[in-house]
Amino acid sequence: MAALRTPRGIIPIVPAKGRGATSNRESRFDAWQRETDLGYLEDARRDDDAPTGVVARTEVTDEVAKSIVAHNASPDIPFDRSINPYRGCEHGCIYCYARPTHAYLGLSPGLDFETRIRAKVNAAELLERELRRPGYQPRFIALGANTDPYQPAERQRGITRAVLEVLERFNHPVGITTKSALVERDIDILARMAEKRLVRVFLSIATLDHDVSRTLEPRTSAPRRRLEAVRTLAAAGIPVGVITAPIIPAITDVALETVLEAAAEAGADSAGYVILRLPLEIRDLFVEWLESHYPLRAEHVMSIVRQMRGGRDYDSEFGTRMRGAGLFAELIAKRFTLATRRLGLNARRYEFDVARFAVPRAEGPQRELF
Repeated sequence: MAALRTPRGIIPIVPAKGRGATSNRESRFDAWQRETDLGYLEDARRDDDAPTGVVARTEVTDEVAKSIVAHNASPDIPFDRSINPYRGCEHGCIYCYARPTHAYLGLSPGLDFETRIRAKVNAAELLERELRRPGYQPRFIALGANTDPYQPAERQRGITRAVLEVLERFNHPVGITTKSALVERDIDILARMAEKRLVRVFLSIATLDHDVSRTLEPRTSAPRRRLEAVRTLAAAGIPVGVITAPIIPAITDVALETVLEAAAEAGADSAGYVILRLPLEIRDLFVEWLESHYPLRAEHVMSIVRQMRGGRDYDSEFGTRMRGAGLFAELIAKRFTLATRRLGLNARRYEFDVARFAVPRAEGPQRELF
């Protein structure tokens, strides 16, 4: 278990109940640093009535964004534009590569990332303005490339649904990636868009082990519930796939074939995978999590991680950052290829119909001249 060494002895770091990160590490851009109140931790440890973990409340704050479509030129991903309706993510996945983005806000990539959420309330308005821009060239937009568009705040805020309503009116293609069964709520919009080849949904499932998932990604839908969402979407005629991500050596890698088999049985027609990535602050947060939940396995896990990253904890090189390198990474790639071939996944390439894109008449009192 992760612990702090103090003059008064060793104090274990108790994970916050229902959260992924075990600490609130400072932003790398801060001029100041957070320090743990060691006296409080020791008193809490000795208090027979103390809870097993601190309950960290979630705060969702409105944000009026200046832009909503983010562009990228990465050769590792199949899209060049994306929309993220929220900053931060309450799902609390300890491995989330988006955690370091909270540092730009002066917040911690640790607990702040999963408890202090920004909701981009004007996302739909900004998107419509972007799509009406003269000369706009449609290509599919990835919804949820950084943080999950169906995290818990979406139930009340409905920002993702508002974005989908705009995309549907413009007949604009969209790809969705989520760890939440809440995506079923928007099945009416998604089914209509699917009839026009304008949408594709991926459910991210790293493991079917509920106990592993509960600590690894504490506020996501349970793995079996995500499989039910795959089944529901497929039954509605919506193209749906599964991403086995992240593949963590000695923790989730054993579940690769099991997840793919369950997804194929539920109706998924495609699959992908991503090897664990540990850029910037994520490395220390992940190691803390390992030492708290898998203390006897921590060194072994990190040893294999380094074998896939040229002896380092992370390598950001294009071409290998998503899949890793070395014998372990090659073994994962071979297992994935054999499993998907046996299950009939990825048999056909899905093509979005960008030709349907059309700018609808703007609402308002002004009528068109012709």
